[in-house]
Amino acid sequence: MKHRTPSRLLANLPANLPTILPTIMLAGLLAACAPAQYDGSRGQHAQPRSDQAVLGRVAENETRPTAQAAPAAPTVRQTQARPAPQLAATIGANVPPGKAIEKKEAQRAADVRGAAGMVADQMSVAVLPQEARERYTPLTDNPVKQVAEAPVSTFSIDVDTGSYSNVRRLLNSGNLPPADAVRVEELINYFPYDYALPKDGRPFAVHSEMAPAPWNAERVLLRIAIKGQDVAKQALPPANLVFLVDVSGSMNSADKLPLLKSSLKLLVGEMRAQDRISLVTYASGTQVILPPTAGTEKATIGAAIDGLQAGGSTAGASGIQLAYAAAQQSFIKGGINRIVLATDGDFNVGIADTRQLKSMVEEKRKSGISLSTLGFGSGNYNEAMMEQIADVGDGAYSYIDSLMEGHKVLVNEMTSTLATIARDVKVQIEFNPAVVSEYRQIGYENRQLAREDFNNDRVDAGDIGAGHTVTALYELTLTGSKSSVAPLRYTSKAGGEGPLANELGYLKLRYKEPAANDSQLLEFTLQRNAIKPLAAASSEFRFAAAVAAYGQILRGGKYTGTWNYADVRQLAAANIGHDKYGYRGEFLRLIDLAAALGTKPAN
Repeated sequence: MKHRTPSRLLANLPANLPTILPTIMLAGLLAACAPAQYDGSRGQHAQPRSDQAVLGRVAENETRPTAQAAPAAPTVRQTQARPAPQLAATIGANVPPGKAIEKKEAQRAADVRGAAGMVADQMSVAVLPQEARERYTPLTDNPVKQVAEAPVSTFSIDVDTGSYSNVRRLLNSGNLPPADAVRVEELINYFPYDYALPKDGRPFAVHSEMAPAPWNAERVLLRIAIKGQDVAKQALPPANLVFLVDVSGSMNSADKLPLLKSSLKLLVGEMRAQDRISLVTYASGTQVILPPTAGTEKATIGAAIDGLQAGGSTAGASGIQLAYAAAQQSFIKGGINRIVLATDGDFNVGIADTRQLKSMVEEKRKSGISLSTLGFGSGNYNEAMMEQIADVGDGAYSYIDSLMEGHKVLVNEMTSTLATIARDVKVQIEFNPAVVSEYRQIGYENRQLAREDFNNDRVDAGDIGAGHTVTALYELTLTGSKSSVAPLRYTSKAGGEGPLANELGYLKLRYKEPAANDSQLLEFTLQRNAIKPLAAASSEFRFAAAVAAYGQILRGGKYTGTWNYADVRQLAAANIGHDKYGYRGEFLRLIDLAAALGTKPAN
């Protein structure tokens, strides 16, 4: 057997090795400079494994056909075949202008195989978990504020619930959710609460309750609760609904288009003779699949839904424009005019920037047509876009992770989903510095408003549907209690004597009737002597507190001290109450699951 000498090996190296060495060096540089990638399974950022891993991901992203579904979430490193010439061409295509490698040099880089060993036909590629490629709006917890400096808190109400079911999906897949996926107010508002209905002819009733915070006895938990007037399904105005359905290639998986179709059929089953339904689809192009059809024509509507098939790219903005045009054409004056957008939010043709989409939807809502969103799927899910365009579209955002959730949103809560009883609902609280030294709002981070926005009827805010319950929580530090922040030397203690001495704060709400342009004002005083021991607080108050603690712990537990999942479970389990649909019982299981995932050994 002949052994090759070093000189013979050198003789067999490509003659153009000096010219392709810059390519190799550039590949290494790209790997070294690549940003950290989020590791959804560990809740942290992981550095790229190697230059091969980075280049493999680049090549995969450039060459994956858009009509194909996203792959199943990988749990281990996968091996992916990638021809080196194709890979080299991809490298050259992604170099910044002015430093591009010429095509012939990229082609020559293929000769490095076997000689330099930097790129192989078969390479081990570190594939990110699907959750790590999902898009969420960055959130920063509301800070503790000094009443002496900022006595007024103003925010828009939120009836979205998508964060809860999305968190559930992530937990059930074996991953703790990234902090930005957890919006605490949506976790709290996922559950129906037994609040008293309005009795004064108003569209909603307002309630308040206060007791010590379970996770910190030195703090007081203030709950503001809103209960919308309920409307029977048969008493709803006629509905003009346009289902805007994403049938692009990214929807081609069991948890997307098939689940979407089954969920829409549940809503169709609830439609009445006076209702009209249209079906618009979008992929590489847009199309009206079903013109306005009476709600009683369920077989016709069902057949149109059954015929939906995934394929093509995602021209979402064009689909939204066509849906508004269809809704305008069959507009019902005095009725419910709503678009229901069902998608994974992965727009990749036309307008894909969330800010531009929001501007377009914000302009279109002036026509009296609202837009709600139903999110589906995983991997490439764009939750940030789904939540934000529903907000500006005067609609609600829900995430459908199972047919049971589809039934909850589209059947059990149908009147809330479709019928708006109050628009642009804003809340403002002024705290008395003689009674309260600090406050912190729990959740609603992306619903904060400027103080002057409260009286400005041109500023958009959240809407309340028929029968909706909305809960907002504040953590308060009373004067005389240990503060989180050192007090100012010079402060005003106005309101510390006389008739205002017992006033903890002043609560105001503004809202518009569904067809009105001018808002109406509601005002209430919050009394210090209304604070009761936690054990004497209502079961609904204590359950909401447990959910709030759970959400805060999922986000990192910055303000919950030593409280853990076991404490959350104990409080929630003692306050299940009348759990008609089993939502609260399921919540206990999710607490257990989060606790187990939070203590599992790192991979």
